[in-house]
Amino acid sequence: MKILEGKTALITGASKGIGRSIALTYAEEGANVAFTYLSSVEKGEALVKELEAFGVKAKGYRSDASDFAAAQELIDGVVADFGSLDILINNAGITRDNLLMRMTEESWDEIMQVNLKSCFNTVKASARTFMKQRSGSIINMSSVVGVKGNPGQSNYAASKAGIIGFTKSVALELGSRGIRCNAVAPGFIETEMTEVLDEKVVQSWRDAIPLKRGGQPEDVANACVFLGSDMSAYITGQTIQVDGGMLT
Repeated sequence: MKILEGKTALITGASKGIGRSIALTYAEEGANVAFTYLSSVEKGEALVKELEAFGVKAKGYRSDASDFAAAQELIDGVVADFGSLDILINNAGITRDNLLMRMTEESWDEIMQVNLKSCFNTVKASARTFMKQRSGSIINMSSVVGVKGNPGQSNYAASKAGIIGFTKSVALELGSRGIRCNAVAPGFIETEMTEVLDEKVVQSWRDAIPLKRGGQPEDVANACVFLGSDMSAYITGQTIQVDGGMLT
């Protein structure tokens, strides 16, 4: 029996990068996968086909998790289409990097809306479903930047630190109903975004990591499999750093 067989997971922002890897790994482990995307319909449709190849049910939803009303419609739609919801992974996120003195109010607000408020939206919208079934695993994507800060990313760092605080509070509020809530904090993960960076810069980052390599999206996905599965049944309110020892 596969580790997530029979479970239904919703992953926000899954059309590329880490989110896409989580979706594929979940399907490989037997989970039915609902996911959201915002821009590329073609990528969404292609991912559905890849997920279905594992013999699971899959559906993509074009939805903006930062929109409160849209998040409720999304959760209602997933429960109606799949018949259940067992795992919620809040992965949707953006960056708008700049030094504080140059950062605009719009850049700050957009980051908070997409990265932090989206977690509130989907968790609040799904809480009633989880409470009714007295079970559920919520996984919120934070970052090592939310733990240690980073120059030029005060908005992003604040949003990711906020996710950690939100995660701990949700764990305390919903734990008595059998609902777990944890955060994952990736470090330097090599994705499409890092491919455009200067190789010397990338190598200097790798050299500073105890494991001497950047992480792969699958490394984050595997942590999410653990947290979504019954193997982590006694783990809640925690932040799992997937960073190769970067913050050790």
